[in-house]
Amino acid sequence: MSDIEKVSGEEQKEVQTQSDSGLTLLPAVDIHEDPSGITLHADMPGVNRERLNVQVDADSLLIEGDVELAMPKSMQALYADVRATRFRRSFTLSSELDTEAVEANLKDGVLTLRLPKKVAHQPRKIQVQSV
Repeated sequence: MSDIEKVSGEEQKEVQTQSDSGLTLLPAVDIHEDPSGITLHADMPGVNRERLNVQVDADSLLIEGDVELAMPKSMQALYADVRATRFRRSFTLSSELDTEAVEANLKDGVLTLRLPKKVAHQPRKIQVQSV
């Protein structure tokens, strides 16, 4: 089992959810684990850095972002494939992860988070001495 788990198993089945603030999209997320930590890639097209909110609180991770749809004032949309303009996803984190050292990067609509493991939980090589 990975060190990061979804809060709700139902999130994986739904593409959109209803919240207090309206319709919310669940971004597609890829999670990769290596001996030193976890890398998370979330697809959030149309979200810029100013409209992105990433929070780590104790053992939970929250990713939120509002899509900014640039359209000239003289144009009016007649039809839209996407009705929700807000992404939101939350995860439960393992106590093995160092939540103080999380790194975040947003490029071309993909949010990349690096969650390193605490030093005590990383594999280490033992030096063997000959006698």
